[in-house]
Amino acid sequence: MLEAAVLFIFPLCMSIAAISDLLTMTIPNRISLALAVSFFVLAPAFGLPLTEIAMHLAGAGAVFLACFALFALNVMGGGDAKLLAAAALWFGFDSSLVEFLVYIAFIGGVVTVLIVLLRSQSSTIMAIGLPVPGSLLVAKKIPYGIAIAIGGILAFPSSPLLIAATHAAL
Repeated sequence: MLEAAVLFIFPLCMSIAAISDLLTMTIPNRISLALAVSFFVLAPAFGLPLTEIAMHLAGAGAVFLACFALFALNVMGGGDAKLLAAAALWFGFDSSLVEFLVYIAFIGGVVTVLIVLLRSQSSTIMAIGLPVPGSLLVAKKIPYGIAIAIGGILAFPSSPLLIAATHAAL
């Protein structure tokens, strides 16, 4: 039963964050909170030792500090920063976190280019009535939660918590 929670919670939260960011340019705080709380409930349940949980906290803390600096420089939105830090908690302070961040960087670049191209054609898109969220066409921000979510889902198989859950299921 708990194995299913690990398989379900992280991808669901990331998907909701991506859809919300796409449609409203906001990521609700409750998604980041759900990711963090569920990690702290599930990690001990699957036998992650306190030292490993501390490494997960260290990884999330490092990501949070970097995101806070980017937020302070007005480069990153607050919702993106909170989502990224909460998701980093699931990856720890090891190669899975690096994998997660690399996926986000590449996918974020692709998402940014696509949105810039979309915005360059906004008058044509509005004239022919394509169903594109208006926030994508007029906002100055990039919904980076999409890249965070896709990167998280792609890196999720290397998450120590998912690995622990799959070993417990065997």
